[in-house]
Amino acid sequence: MFKITFCGGAQEVTGANYLIETEKTKILVDCGMFQCPRFCAARNRNEFPYDPSTIDALFVTHAHIDHTGRIPKLIRHGFRGKIFSTPPTKDFGKLMLEDSLGVLEKEASRNGEETIYAMEDVEGALKLWEGVPYHQRFMVGDIGVTFYEAGHILGSLMALFEIGDKKVLFTGDLGNKPMPLLNPPESIVGVNVMVIESAYGDRVHEDNSERKIKLERAVEDIAKRGGTLMIPAFALERTQELLYEFNDLMEHGRVPRIPVYLDSPLSIRATDVYRKHANYFSPDAKALMRGGDDLFQFPGLHRTLMTDESKAINDVRGPKVILAGAGMMTGGRILHHARRYLHDRNNMILFIGYQGAGSIGRRISDGERQVTIMGDRVSVNAEVRSIHGYSAHADTNMLLEFVQQNVDTLEKVFVVQGEPSAALFLSQRVRDYLGLHSHAPRLGEVFEF
Repeated sequence: MFKITFCGGAQEVTGANYLIETEKTKILVDCGMFQCPRFCAARNRNEFPYDPSTIDALFVTHAHIDHTGRIPKLIRHGFRGKIFSTPPTKDFGKLMLEDSLGVLEKEASRNGEETIYAMEDVEGALKLWEGVPYHQRFMVGDIGVTFYEAGHILGSLMALFEIGDKKVLFTGDLGNKPMPLLNPPESIVGVNVMVIESAYGDRVHEDNSERKIKLERAVEDIAKRGGTLMIPAFALERTQELLYEFNDLMEHGRVPRIPVYLDSPLSIRATDVYRKHANYFSPDAKALMRGGDDLFQFPGLHRTLMTDESKAINDVRGPKVILAGAGMMTGGRILHHARRYLHDRNNMILFIGYQGAGSIGRRISDGERQVTIMGDRVSVNAEVRSIHGYSAHADTNMLLEFVQQNVDTLEKVFVVQGEPSAALFLSQRVRDYLGLHSHAPRLGEVFEF
């Protein structure tokens, strides 16, 4: 017998955190930050609904902060078990948690609060963290564990747990396909219980062939106007994929060679981790590298690591492209650029990823003509465009197809990590199209098997 408790990511995209308990073993899957305006900051301060000191192991599906951001808090509250992920995720985890701590310290100072963890807690987590490759089965207590490729970001995994005679699969975030740098999600059969994400559970992506054309047109249009193209980009995968696309467009003369600024210290450091773990790339990307092509470097690319270098971008007249974090405009250098350039009709902001409810990125992409950025009211006169084909998440059809692979063995499907509309829509599709028992759990719900 075992039970699953949904401690986060339940009818919401962020805060992924799931507890599995057998008679002998307690494990967690992910321990992510809740991400939204101040309400979520308060939720991240809440006590865990379990005693961290009793947990035997934590499994990290990938390094995005909504899956890792509260790991140091676990350490602070007594967790001393093992942390398992793939080797790239461990390296990314170090970068992401250190960067997140910097953000938390600024917010805490501004609001007269203490941070929910300190650098010593990050260091404590890293000492407990082990990298395990795909397909290497191992045991934690009475639970068998095997990692499979999820295709979301480099090193992302699906965790298959063997508990008695049941196979329980946590998908983490499933990747879109095709992805130029990554392999697609692996096929896994014989699953009895599945916990599947649903960020795009109610949407279908545009054709992948269109995304590069739309990026090409955005660059061409901004070059003609002499303006600034701002692209809020997530530090992991989205930035590297865009660098890969810009490299190809520039090298083949499909766009004018205008300056491109990678203005994100985290993205710059993450790209170095990509180079370190190139053995995780797709066959096509590996082939290009064997041919001597640096996938993340091209003429006109400027990596602005230091603050002074970032400020100097303002002195460069357009046309120019600025890639900066954060992807949903919840912080980072993109806010400085948006405050400076959004008011000008010659400029453009291009969204290429999911925009969480309540985020500045979501409000702009939904058509708001004024937003508050760093305390200032800013008019949105710049052109707003979106390219959904660059999403690193599977869409509703891909998710349904993934569930269908196990239609003969599945006893229960839990739909998580999506806004209520997306999670409930996908759960209903699974029931209607596949005839399976499907449920979008609420926070705190517990299920026994």
